[in-house]
Amino acid sequence: MTRKEQKEERRKKILMTALTLFVEQGYYDTKITDIAAAVPMSTGLMFHYFASKEELLLELVKMGVEGTRVVEGHADVPPEIYFTGFLNQLFSYAKQQPWVFNMFVLMGQVRRVGMPEDARKLALSVDAIDTTAEMIKKGQKSGVFRKGDAKLMSRCFWASVQGIMEEMAMDKDMKVPDPEWIVAMLKAE
Repeated sequence: MTRKEQKEERRKKILMTALTLFVEQGYYDTKITDIAAAVPMSTGLMFHYFASKEELLLELVKMGVEGTRVVEGHADVPPEIYFTGFLNQLFSYAKQQPWVFNMFVLMGQVRRVGMPEDARKLALSVDAIDTTAEMIKKGQKSGVFRKGDAKLMSRCFWASVQGIMEEMAMDKDMKVPDPEWIVAMLKAE
């Protein structure tokens, strides 16, 4: 492994360790020394990778924002099929890569008032609600989804996904729910 690869590997280890600690202990209760000890590395060396805890948080939020780009639907796929497939992929991937559960938890936490403002603004820039609402409207037009406020339905859809991801972050043995259960909330009776 080259020096550059070693450095990148260590950087990833710092990020994943910080993500876990921020979720388990909270951002403000996690100290840089806690992260360095868990990696393990000296605190001084860690500052060569990230100048501050806030910079570390911001980098994690950037990763979370990038991960949400997947939500943008495909015009040629019926919405109910898209949502079911998306949830299948999300839950399967998260089971293989448990840090994804933690990322959902962290992104939910960072959106709250009181978190570092740069990270909060970035987290709030993610707009899966409106994109999903447009797909729900498409499903409503075709008669597959129930009538109602598409934006509210989108919020409920994402609130259930967020809740599931949080539960699975806390209980590593929890089975993945059937995506059809979640999509059924949207379907016409």
